[in-house]
Amino acid sequence: MQQPTGFEGGRLLVVAFEGWNDAGEAATGAARLLAERLGLVEIAAVDPELYFDYQFTRPTIESAPDGTRRLSWPGAAILGPSGEPRPDDDEVVTGPGADRLHVLLGAEPARTWKGFAAELIDAALTADIEGIVLLGAMLADAPHTRPLSVFASSENPEVRAALGVDRSTYEGPVGILSVIADQAERVGIPTVSLWASVPHYVHNAPSPKAVLALLGKVEELTGLSIPRGSLEDEAKEWESSVDALAADDEEMAGYITQLEQARDAVDAPEASGEAIAQEFERYLRRRGDQPGGGPWRPRDGA
Repeated sequence: MQQPTGFEGGRLLVVAFEGWNDAGEAATGAARLLAERLGLVEIAAVDPELYFDYQFTRPTIESAPDGTRRLSWPGAAILGPSGEPRPDDDEVVTGPGADRLHVLLGAEPARTWKGFAAELIDAALTADIEGIVLLGAMLADAPHTRPLSVFASSENPEVRAALGVDRSTYEGPVGILSVIADQAERVGIPTVSLWASVPHYVHNAPSPKAVLALLGKVEELTGLSIPRGSLEDEAKEWESSVDALAADDEEMAGYITQLEQARDAVDAPEASGEAIAQEFERYLRRRGDQPGGGPWRPRDGA
């Protein structure tokens, strides 16, 4: 498949933000793993005083290895190659463009989104970025026992044709990722957005399984090879812990079974469009039969 410039072998920027866009900490978890595996260093950062409300996104205090304590302020920064030789081991990202990969990590700002996005896109242009992959994660009616899906979309027609992704039909409120994508496309940097589905009934815990799903999709679209380290074991432990939670909650277990049936009907090779539609109609009717007319939701603390 012919790849557009920036998505295989070009200077690629992977973007993830904490907050509204980051269910289960999946997006930032994937971006941080990339940055750590590549040994990236900060090359540009915003002034947090301009964009953050510290009563909404508070600074944190941390202890350094020498015992001193220091404040860490919310912000956003682009991380790039350090220029130092990369270690030759099994934990390094390899593939086309791996030595030119950049990562943008930060917290979603509280104000001045247009200026925030413009500043970061200017920094991306200075770094000669040729393509942007935006990582997000959303709460969804997804069973934790099945592979977590990742929806890929792009507003760029050349990207859609080359990568075989869709154009999103979503209408409604958006997060900072959509603003970044809009600014990037306006200045000629092609973008693709990847959104992982995180089971809403375990929304309070980080989801290593969703991190794995996002990394797999990044590999598929870019040709990179990303070492997983202990992430696969962590994903199995996460799934087992949710299994144990469901085993003690008959209502939760029944709801998960409904999700599994709906997902299996969609994934079955023999499933026709009509069969899929019928299964989801049955699933929606079952949801409507539950108390309150809606799906199961976790109790406080679940």
